[in-house]
Amino acid sequence: MAERDRTPDEREPRDSQQAAEPNEENMNPAETKAFEQYHDELEAVERRIAGEIDPGSRAMVVASAVFVLLLSLVLPHAGAARGLDVVLYDHTAQAEHIGLPSRLFEWFVVVFGIGFSSLALVTRRWALAWIAVAGSAVGSVFGVLSIWHRQTPGLGDYRGAGPGIGLILATLAIIVLTFHWIKVVWSRTAMQLEAEERRRIAAAEEEERHKRWLQGEDK
Repeated sequence: MAERDRTPDEREPRDSQQAAEPNEENMNPAETKAFEQYHDELEAVERRIAGEIDPGSRAMVVASAVFVLLLSLVLPHAGAARGLDVVLYDHTAQAEHIGLPSRLFEWFVVVFGIGFSSLALVTRRWALAWIAVAGSAVGSVFGVLSIWHRQTPGLGDYRGAGPGIGLILATLAIIVLTFHWIKVVWSRTAMQLEAEERRRIAAAEEEERHKRWLQGEDK
């Protein structure tokens, strides 16, 4: 009875509220599922791009440096000892009195200069590129130290064979590798951060549109 006695103006707020409630409750499942799938895909793309590098033309320089490092393993490191002999520290390396700096350098060449650099080039993963550049940078220091060590008299004024062509080439190659890896991992930042920002804006706009649809403003 009281409801019938109300004027149309008095009934209007309540009627509007009742009309809005089903709009939020009666959500379209297909629309909701499509939005969630779209949002998940955007996040997946953003994560993938954030973890990738784009070496571009530098990929050829990096690949060439890796090839030179591989070649240095079969070239003389010092005297009769080749780079591979130094890695294994066999009787030939021991006979040439190969010191710790050279042994550490060759291991950095194999693990970081060749191993992680090749993996980073193939997979284009940003984390692997960072490991490669860090290891190559340390390896560059050991390379220079190894050349100096082979030119410095040892205990009892022992003078062994000087640095071989393999050691010199490997040192130059790993320095070049370090420089170009640094350029690659830093050059990705501006371009990929811009792409990530565009995707975040697109996701925010889609979410806002979805909210308006739920509230009945986009009907």
